[in-house]
Amino acid sequence: MSAQPDHTPAPAPAVPAASYTPAPGAAAELLGRLRADRRAEQWVPAFERDWAKALEDARHAFSLTPLHEVVRTWQLRVAAAPDVDAFMDSGQDDSGFVDLDDVLGGRR
Repeated sequence: MSAQPDHTPAPAPAVPAASYTPAPGAAAELLGRLRADRRAEQWVPAFERDWAKALEDARHAFSLTPLHEVVRTWQLRVAAAPDVDAFMDSGQDDSGFVDLDDVLGGRR
């Protein structure tokens, strides 16, 4: 007789992006990181525009999901920035690129 179960438990499902919940201060921390970045001139106004749109959407939908999506998208952009910089500095051919908005989801 074996003490092992006769079946394999199902793996836990992946957390869908729609259920991502950032920490309470994540947006403020992210904005601080954006302001400190060399791309601040472009990124801060873009983040603020995305945040304002998400805030309006959240008010109409009575849901924080649009705000969470903005934080998640911008966190991914900031995390990907060093890799993008390294690629651009490498001088490799980028003619067959994929738009980052296609990967992360476009701004609405």
